[in-house]
Amino acid sequence: MTEILADYGLFLAKILTLTAAVLVVSGLIIGMARRQHSEPELTVERLNDRYEHMAMAIRRVASGKQEWKKVNKARRAEEKARRKAGSTGPRIFVLDFRGDLRATATASLREEVSAVLGAAGEGDRVLLRLENAGGTVHEHGLAASQLARLKAAGIDLTVAVDKVAASGGYLMASVADRIIAAPFAILGSIGVIAQLPNFHRWLERRGVDFEQVTAGRYKRTLTLFGENTEEGREKLREDIEEVHRLFKDEVSRHRELLDVEAVATGEAWYGTRALELKLIDEIGTSDDYLMKAAREHELLLVHYRIKRKLPERLAHRAAALWQQAVDALAASALRDRLTR
Repeated sequence: MTEILADYGLFLAKILTLTAAVLVVSGLIIGMARRQHSEPELTVERLNDRYEHMAMAIRRVASGKQEWKKVNKARRAEEKARRKAGSTGPRIFVLDFRGDLRATATASLREEVSAVLGAAGEGDRVLLRLENAGGTVHEHGLAASQLARLKAAGIDLTVAVDKVAASGGYLMASVADRIIAAPFAILGSIGVIAQLPNFHRWLERRGVDFEQVTAGRYKRTLTLFGENTEEGREKLREDIEEVHRLFKDEVSRHRELLDVEAVATGEAWYGTRALELKLIDEIGTSDDYLMKAAREHELLLVHYRIKRKLPERLAHRAAALWQQAVDALAASALRDRLTR
């Protein structure tokens, strides 16, 4: 027991020393960051130009010099006529969402949606290229609500899934008027999960007591360090079932032809099977969709981001290094005990 306490004391001293150092450095960085504010940036790229330039680059090499001149001259004349007429056809605003557990891209999505709502005209549409394996309920619920703003404004929304839209990701996709997915994209996982380790018996064997005081019968149902009760487990199960019911109701509201009960098992399917189950509407990739649409639409890629100043970037990096250091110290302490 004495050896364990000594190891723990040494480990704790290392953590406290490292924490103090990190806090001092972080304080200096944050102080600098407060004097240098981040700047939002909204960029808009015309994808038609990107596709045309790539195609012309190949034609220039593949065709002879005289043929290239003819093609280029015709292209310039067509572009000039289109600009003179002042008509580029209806627009498709292209948005990207790359998800993580906390759906942190929602901060950018809400600004992009606001920008589109302010600029969209009659006949304009939105394509969301979605890649999201799910995560926290409330964060992904907010992301889905941002897409619902487009629907509420009467703007046609298509979601393209090239890789994955599962769990919270599928909750977002279900809002769309139309979902297209690649043959091997993963979709579904309409389910909810909660899990956490419990160290109560480990602490008990070492004579360590854990005290937890709450006000409210269900303020804390399960705990990491205390002894969990069957009542707490049952309450958590009830909460999970309620979230699952809300999940199913939301998907069912947007996809009326889908048999939600048949697919709300937590399972996920590849694109071809997802089409059979009516989880999606069409097999295809975002590239297929955009290349076809480019013939008659102006494609505008809209991206919002915060340009962080150097001090802020350093602060984020410091936080990441701190977490890595804690993990390394914990692993080192464990190795020391195992080799003795």
